[in-house]
Amino acid sequence: MEQLHAYWRMEYIQAPRYPDSMKRPFSELPALGDDRAALIVHRTSLSYLILNRFPYNPGHLLAVPFREVVELEALNSAERADLMETIIFGKRLLGAALKPDGFNVGFNLGSAAGGSIAHLHGHIVPRWNGDTNFMPVLGQTRTLPQALDSTWERLTSVARELAAA
Repeated sequence: MEQLHAYWRMEYIQAPRYPDSMKRPFSELPALGDDRAALIVHRTSLSYLILNRFPYNPGHLLAVPFREVVELEALNSAERADLMETIIFGKRLLGAALKPDGFNVGFNLGSAAGGSIAHLHGHIVPRWNGDTNFMPVLGQTRTLPQALDSTWERLTSVARELAAA
């Protein structure tokens, strides 16, 4: 039998999830005052980019409006424009920092579509040729090659460079 060693993975497995007291994480995380702890990599006046704590792939970002709404139609035109610019910035950021071969970008609207948090958010998932393997199919397990904290450091560094350009 082959062995799969991902020693760093225990840090991720044992990391605390959202505290029980945190009922609305997308509203509460930006207010923490610690973007590293919150995993926020970029902010605008109306929205922010945050690393997904339960990513499909390394670098999986969420674009979230600060104002808590459930539906796209509930955003005003300025919030819609800002959210789209934030998604584009996130795609550029991942392209510069991680060099993926492609992206999945989209929204899960409603619980039937996979929406698990009732606060509108978009997904920006970097993809690489051959990034799907037997682990998620047979083992119902994803393997991520980099810890969230290391990914946060890389993305925030590149985000500062892109925002300054």
